[in-house]
Amino acid sequence: MATTLTMSVMLMRWPLFSAVLMFMASTLNIRFRRNERYALAFVSTSLGLAASCWFATALLGLSLVDLSIFWAHFKDVMVDIMSHTPPEWPVMVS
Repeated sequence: MATTLTMSVMLMRWPLFSAVLMFMASTLNIRFRRNERYALAFVSTSLGLAASCWFATALLGLSLVDLSIFWAHFKDVMVDIMSHTPPEWPVMVS
C-alpha cells in the first residue's frame, strides 16, 4: 500500500523531481570543476541535460511513444524530400 502511494506521488511529480535533478547536477558540476574533477563534471552535466530534456517533455505532455512516432514521421518526410532532389544536385565528396 505504501509503495503504491509513494509511486503515485512520484509519477505525479516528475517535473518537480526533474527540476531538483537539474539543480543538483548544476551544483555538482560547479563543485567538480572547482576541484578539477573534469570527468565527474562532464557526468553531472550530462545528467543535468538529460533531466532538462525530461522536464521539457513532461511539460509538453510528451512520452517516449510520442517521440518515437515523431522520429518515424521525421524519417519518412526526410526520405521523401531526398527522393525529390535532382540527380545533378551537388554532393560533397571528400
